[in-house]
Amino acid sequence: MATESPNPDRLADAKRALRALATERRRQLAATIGPAAAGAAAAEHFLAACRPKPGTVVAGYWPLEGEFDPRPLMERLVELGHPVGLPVVIGRDQPLQFRDWRPGIALVPGPFRVPTCPPDALLLEPQLLLVPMLAFDREGYRLGYGGGFYDRTLEKLRARAGALAVGTAFDGQEVAHVPHADFDQPLDWVVTERRAQRVGAN
Repeated sequence: MATESPNPDRLADAKRALRALATERRRQLAATIGPAAAGAAAAEHFLAACRPKPGTVVAGYWPLEGEFDPRPLMERLVELGHPVGLPVVIGRDQPLQFRDWRPGIALVPGPFRVPTCPPDALLLEPQLLLVPMLAFDREGYRLGYGGGFYDRTLEKLRARAGALAVGTAFDGQEVAHVPHADFDQPLDWVVTERRAQRVGAN
């Protein structure tokens, strides 16, 4: 898989420009397709193509406005017996933690106003992560929100147990190229309302 080490300022500028375009593109897709309907279709594609081994711990996320909705897939995975966790930010420049989630559990506001499980929920270490994003390319690189939380988390979990990263997005969020450097963690799969597909050289 190709990597690049561009000038940090140029890389930041390129990501910033693409982030603005991708945010608007995702807003349009969400308004046209609907995150819930797309999420339900993606759940079927994922389970047909990439059913995890029994007991695999999965990290999901609670979608914010306009984000692709992974909850239909999360609910199906719970039904199949998989522990599912929601992320929580524990500090700047730190990997994410994940708290045990079940449908119907009362969520609490987390950092950045992201709903998460209560502090007394069991901590999980996921082996497969559903990852939100603004854009992705065929090499498996994703454009996130700029905090680096998922890159740090994936680096840590892959070093321990080879965790898989599954990007969830509208199909129309694919772009020709996501600017990246060697510290950016690539995806293993991309799941959309149209397909579940391995990406990159994985």
